[in-house]
Amino acid sequence: MKNIIYLFIILNVLACKNPVKNTRPQTTPQISFKKQGELQIIDNHGHVKANFDIEIAKDDYTRETGLMYRRTMKDNQAMLFIFDDVKPRYFYMKNTFIPLDIIYIGPDKKIVHIVRNAKVLDETSLPSIKPAKYTLEIKAGLADRYHLKEGDLVRWK
Repeated sequence: MKNIIYLFIILNVLACKNPVKNTRPQTTPQISFKKQGELQIIDNHGHVKANFDIEIAKDDYTRETGLMYRRTMKDNQAMLFIFDDVKPRYFYMKNTFIPLDIIYIGPDKKIVHIVRNAKVLDETSLPSIKPAKYTLEIKAGLADRYHLKEGDLVRWK
């Protein structure tokens, strides 16, 4: 019986001295942009202000994840969130590494509010101010570059 106890102690000591190391770094897999449509933003005179290739978030998982964990995004790429109802929306930048402009869009497809230059990794709530049915995320600074404003029309296919 003593031999079994000694063997048990020796095996435990050896196991503690030689821990298994995970030599692979822990990383989040790169998520690629998937073009699912095209979107235009149009002024009150019918002139196109901006064009974007869009990825669409229309189910719970894609709406909750959005652009989280992504490291890059081209200027002509955007994510369009489509909701089933119209109500005030609240977005935040948790796990989001790309600074964004967040554009809230009403049921008539007109911009109701723009949050400019949302800070990366910030969990502060960024409200729509007015009820919205859609939300568009673009790279920070593009809303100013294209002179986007409330009342501009958004259309996509």
